Amino acid sequence: MKKLIKKAFIALIVLGVAGIVCLAGVNTYMIKSTEKRILTQEEAAALGADCILVLGAGVHPDGNPSNMLEDRLLRGIELYDAGASLKLLMSGDHGRKNYDEVNVMKQFAVARGVPSEDVFMDHAGFSTYESMYRARDVFQAEKVIIVTQRYHLYRALYAAKQLGLDAYGVASDQRTYAGQKRRDVRELLARGKDFMTGIFKPEPTYLGEAIPVNGDGNATND
Repeated sequence: MKKLIKKAFIALIVLGVAGIVCLAGVNTYMIKSTEKRILTQEEAAALGADCILVLGAGVHPDGNPSNMLEDRLLRGIELYDAGASLKLLMSGDHGRKNYDEVNVMKQFAVARGVPSEDVFMDHAGFSTYESMYRARDVFQAEKVIIVTQRYHLYRALYAAKQLGLDAYGVASDQRTYAGQKRRDVRELLARGKDFMTGIFKPEPTYLGEAIPVNGDGNATND
């Protein structure tokens, strides 16, 4: 019995080490294969993308964006003002009546001078992968500039590449964010998950009718 327990313990250790090695390999590959697609704001301004895809993040109970989301929005607006694209696509979580990232995001941009018709909302961007899938299939985008913090950009760009999007990224890091070490650890695991998602390419939670991003963003108002 003791020998059996010892063998099982050794097997668990071997599997654990193998899992860590695989996860480390996936993370390294995802970063190395996408890092050249991360551009400066000035470089991205010359791309003429179909849209600037701003990824959602937390919203406070008072309706204000979190620091991370505010920085993403400010960077996205800067790119819009610089002529990187004629359209902004705000993709986030609006799966519950009492939690709405995308309307907060659109209102933030409109309050800073972006015409409402130039701001689209993806109400069902429940994950990074789903945001990319819906940008392609619902909003008919082919060339996109993704805006999020740098640690998140690698996975977003990888998911976009796996779905056939011509995607570039601009990092929105403008300050130190509380809890970043925890996010970095979670991101290691998320990259492993989205590596598999990129292979099997499941459909997102919702698709629906096409709303081309070259049209009127008010079509996405609710």
